[in-house]
Amino acid sequence: MISESNLLRPDWPVSARVQALCTTRKGGVSQSPWQSLNLGVHVGDNPVDVARNRQCLATFMGVNSDQLGWLNQVHGTRVVELTRDNLNNCPDADASFTREQGVVCAILTADCLPVILADCDGRVVGAAHAGWRSLCGGVLENLIRAMAVEPSKLTAWFGPSIGPANFKVGPEVRAAFVEQQSESAYAFSEQGARPGHFIADIYELARLRLSRAGVSDISGGGLCTVDDPERFYSYRRDGQTGRMATLVWLA
Repeated sequence: MISESNLLRPDWPVSARVQALCTTRKGGVSQSPWQSLNLGVHVGDNPVDVARNRQCLATFMGVNSDQLGWLNQVHGTRVVELTRDNLNNCPDADASFTREQGVVCAILTADCLPVILADCDGRVVGAAHAGWRSLCGGVLENLIRAMAVEPSKLTAWFGPSIGPANFKVGPEVRAAFVEQQSESAYAFSEQGARPGHFIADIYELARLRLSRAGVSDISGGGLCTVDDPERFYSYRRDGQTGRMATLVWLA
């Protein structure tokens, strides 16, 4: 069963109207290697178990399962607005936002960085799946523009992702970020990587992108999915594995 001790709650300065949480791998019914609260329908798990996990999550949150706005994430930069009229569409997108009460923006991850945003007045919330491709492509900037709020009035929170000690990337990844933002070079280190490659800090890369876009109130980060197999799914660590959800909504 899902319990508060199995979840992460953002510690961020937002309106009381804004609700958010991040699941761990604990509290569900899925069997190994998806044990136990797998929320991804695309990873080979028993669909019945995933449906039960999603229903248990919705019940814990105090919403109906059809209020959860799942996306078909494709490592792109498309942003969609979620309303009660389109919640069951599951569009190809890597970020969503809503201004409607009770509509839940949901992102699935197992190493990629989940980012949630809320405005200071509690009028709009959004969530992004910020793997390196989406991040470099501008998914956070697209989400900020779509939310149509002065960026300085937005607050961001980072959920758990692969940490800098484990995120090994090729030179093309560093080059892609540095070409767009020279300060990104500081988020890459050769120490611990094989020759010609780098260790990347995806948390720092996301902070730099948000800061450049005008969002300065940023919290969360610092957790590594790879290093904590008891709590977190990690695709890089395990290959076949489940997915956690990071969710934000207006109560």
